[in-house]
Amino acid sequence: MDLINIKSPTDLKGLSIAELTDLTAQARQALMTKVSEHGGHVGPPMGAAEMIMALHYVFNSPVDKIVYDVSHQSYVHKMVTGRALAFLDHDHYDDVTGYTDPTESEHDFFNIGHTSTSISLASGLATARNLKGDSENIIAIIGDGSLSGGEAFEGLDYAATLDSNMIIIVNDNDQSIAENHGGLYRGLRELRETNGESSNNIFKSLGLDYRFVADGNDLETLINVFEDVKDINHPIVLHVVTQKGKGYAIAEQHKEAFHWTMPFDLETGKLKEEANGPTYVGTIANYLMDQIKADPMVVAIIAGTPGGFGFNAKWRKEAGKQYIDVGIAEEHAIAMSSGIAKNGAKPVFSVFSTFLQRTYDQLVQDLSVNNNSAVIINHDASVYGMNDVTHLGFFDIPMLTSIPNLVYLAPTNNEELLAMTKYAVHQHEHPIAIRVPVGKFISTGVPDTTDYSILHKSEATRHGERIALLGLGNFYHLANQVADELAKDGIDATVVNPKFASGLDEELLEELKANHSVVFTLEDGVVEGGWGQRVASFYGLSAMRVKNYGIAKEFHDRYDAAELLRENGISVEQIVNDVKCMLR
Repeated sequence: MDLINIKSPTDLKGLSIAELTDLTAQARQALMTKVSEHGGHVGPPMGAAEMIMALHYVFNSPVDKIVYDVSHQSYVHKMVTGRALAFLDHDHYDDVTGYTDPTESEHDFFNIGHTSTSISLASGLATARNLKGDSENIIAIIGDGSLSGGEAFEGLDYAATLDSNMIIIVNDNDQSIAENHGGLYRGLRELRETNGESSNNIFKSLGLDYRFVADGNDLETLINVFEDVKDINHPIVLHVVTQKGKGYAIAEQHKEAFHWTMPFDLETGKLKEEANGPTYVGTIANYLMDQIKADPMVVAIIAGTPGGFGFNAKWRKEAGKQYIDVGIAEEHAIAMSSGIAKNGAKPVFSVFSTFLQRTYDQLVQDLSVNNNSAVIINHDASVYGMNDVTHLGFFDIPMLTSIPNLVYLAPTNNEELLAMTKYAVHQHEHPIAIRVPVGKFISTGVPDTTDYSILHKSEATRHGERIALLGLGNFYHLANQVADELAKDGIDATVVNPKFASGLDEELLEELKANHSVVFTLEDGVVEGGWGQRVASFYGLSAMRVKNYGIAKEFHDRYDAAELLRENGISVEQIVNDVKCMLR
């Protein structure tokens, strides 16, 4: 049987173990080839290949419902549910997303890209099934790394109370993105080492039935286990041990690097395009390591994604107790940071903007109500950041700037980023978040000497009249490009670098009234509820006209950044035309 001929899971029924094994090998090869050319997740889907093949052989999807945690391990699932062409034909690689997506297939139940959600989502499916009096199997697959998220525990806690079918597969490869941290993983290790017999069993302690599967990459074993628990009348945890990156030796040896990767050479594992030159991530990482060595009170905190912030294994070891990886637990990271700051130390939490969304209540209650001086380094908060619908990071400005006490800084270049970080780490007045620039690395070569303790002061870097362009963070450079084009037609515009996303320089805004009639605000984020609308509200009943530029409040998916910006009227040409129209 050729993989391309698999149109649905029913095509797997009746195949022999040898045929399924061959099909799994084809799927694994297709996966490796596509990811090496296109980029994507390697380790998670490679390790789960046999598991997914066995699931679809035994169960009856989509009647039986399978929910994937994060869903980055679902590539083989897509292949056997009619989407194999997207892994076999280069021209069709972009036909599917890297995550489950209900618009693609009836076999996908949720758009899932964040972690620790599968058990809760599956519990909801099971609860609705029971209310309807139906009897299908509900299956949640969750990786050991995802178990560190609080929602995973909440889901387990509830699932244990279900007096009905619920199958929870813990895919344990002893690895999150990097190594696992926390007491939970001592227990998982003991279970692996005792073939599931250790008394240190969190699942049994919650009242869940439990079964250990030592070889989660053996098809026949998995099929037998799944047939045993199919139609079970109570919740059960199947603790399945797998090999991350299974079948690709380089990924097996370098699990962290091959969790997700850009295109690479299959023979050597080397990236086809290596990043060169300085980066904003490097600026932050280098500064934090210097501070860790110089100041025993500085502590770097990361939630399961150290490589994304420059903390390689060597640096993690060097930092010792001044480096903390909380796992997939951003809520805990924020609350703990507040406690660290309260007791006189200097916590710096590096996080991706899309994952910071998980911790809004902790930002409000645990941190900002208490006004403790923790520092949040917010990465990829930009239209130029991650572009999957499950990983959008440009909702941050309305979210963070609605919180009292929290100061949100928006640097435009490397020198400002470094100066703001230095200020944030060593001050004790406020919680501070910094919106790390995204895109081309820009360095002025001149140290930034701004006193950031004077809050919400903007800087007019270019002086003109009639037109003022206020470019926040990344879009400060766009404001200058617009001003350059306007100057060609004799229009001298004022350009302002706001520097603070969390407040307004009302004195400067008032001064603009004297010789300006129109203010244009440009921000790299959602326009509704954003910084620009606060500027518009300030001018309110005055004669000043205000035009806000930003991204429409929608869930954009796998977009081209330049195209999305043009759709929202954001390009030098479009803004210049708007300025000229308003002047006329």
